[in-house]
Amino acid sequence: MLEYFDMLAIIPFIIQYFGVLLRSYSIFVVMCVMKPIDLDRTDIRILQCLQENGAISNLELAERVGLSPSPCSRRVRVLEESGVIQKTVTVLNPEAFGLNLMAIISISMDRHTPERFENFEREVRSFPEVQECLMVTGQSADYLLKAIVSDMGAYQQFLLGKLTRLEGVTGVHSSFVMRKIVDSTQLPIA
Repeated sequence: MLEYFDMLAIIPFIIQYFGVLLRSYSIFVVMCVMKPIDLDRTDIRILQCLQENGAISNLELAERVGLSPSPCSRRVRVLEESGVIQKTVTVLNPEAFGLNLMAIISISMDRHTPERFENFEREVRSFPEVQECLMVTGQSADYLLKAIVSDMGAYQQFLLGKLTRLEGVTGVHSSFVMRKIVDSTQLPIA
């Protein structure tokens, strides 16, 4: 009988443990699977205006979409809170900082294990030269990077001093951008 009561004593701990697991799983599912939300024409127009100019004032935005300022501000807040608007940034001209060389870099890894990928991704996030890092399929590369540096000497330092020193990197193929034809952050939402 004593063992039975000992088992009863741990039930609250088991319930608490599984409750934490369920909450963690729920948060994970919500973060990974964002369902498209219903947007009306006004929401779409707000998003189009904000994609063109994220620094637009609420008053000007409201005028452009045909709302008064308060409802416009509320709609923007709902779009932010729902995750439709992830963040607002200022796009700088790289040439103003002497960053004149952009490279698209294909990276091949020696092993396809979660640990190897996690280590690579953690290191790449710390490189200020890297503007984008994409895990890809359908080619011999595992990752594509977009990096920007001042010149070929700076690229050589980045390549030899950082990229090729990462554990697991077995191949690096670089292409250099001659000119940008399309350079947009706007999504085709209309």
